[in-house]
Amino acid sequence: MGDVLVLWDIDHTLTENNGVNKEIYRLAFERLTGCPALHRARTDGRTEPVIMRNMLVDHGIEPTSFFESQIHEILDSTTASHADKLRARGHELPGARAALTALQSTAGIIQSVLTGNIMPNAITKLSAFDLDDFIDFEVGGYGSDHDVRAHLVAFARQRASAKFDVRFDSANTVVIGDTTRDVQAGRIGGAHVIAVASGSDSVEELVAAGADIVWPDLRDTRTVIAVIKSFLRAHDAMLNTDARPTGQCH
Repeated sequence: MGDVLVLWDIDHTLTENNGVNKEIYRLAFERLTGCPALHRARTDGRTEPVIMRNMLVDHGIEPTSFFESQIHEILDSTTASHADKLRARGHELPGARAALTALQSTAGIIQSVLTGNIMPNAITKLSAFDLDDFIDFEVGGYGSDHDVRAHLVAFARQRASAKFDVRFDSANTVVIGDTTRDVQAGRIGGAHVIAVASGSDSVEELVAAGADIVWPDLRDTRTVIAVIKSFLRAHDAMLNTDARPTGQCH
């Protein structure tokens, strides 16, 4: 049996932070620059380093190598200091835990993340809601890997292939997210794309962006599992076809 790599977005797909993320970016900016944040962070599927770089530019500050060298450490420490706020004010989204649990018990499914968060923040955010045990963080794609979200698919595939000695490609990689940027990343990166309209983007916008399937949320666990199993079966069928002997008949 082949394997399928399922890559989850975190914010607004698995969890809702209810504004805590914006507070984290505001405080991280102030720690980074020593200046008050007069402009809100622009998030919506961007990677965290890009979010911080945009905040610098929006405040008329050049993102020099000095700031670049500090961004990851400050984002990590600031997010860690807000873990209790995430837990108190945020929540896991409906159906997220059930879907993660069902996939964890499905043979051939490897679950990780494709997220704009840097790796420590991905762990912090999912740990705040006890969702971290479902995820293999060693094989994810993170905002610290590349500014362009679509490139994160390749990072995740390379890590998963190295760890499990399995070739991951467009046939056995699934990206699940809530923004048009998530959809575009999966499409450009070469993956099946499932979108969930649990964030700011509508079902219509996600369909127009090119998602294979769009759901309003993750509540229908049976459908979530059935669709991902269909990718698994299709990949297995392809493997079996490739393995058939091709000699001539006599």
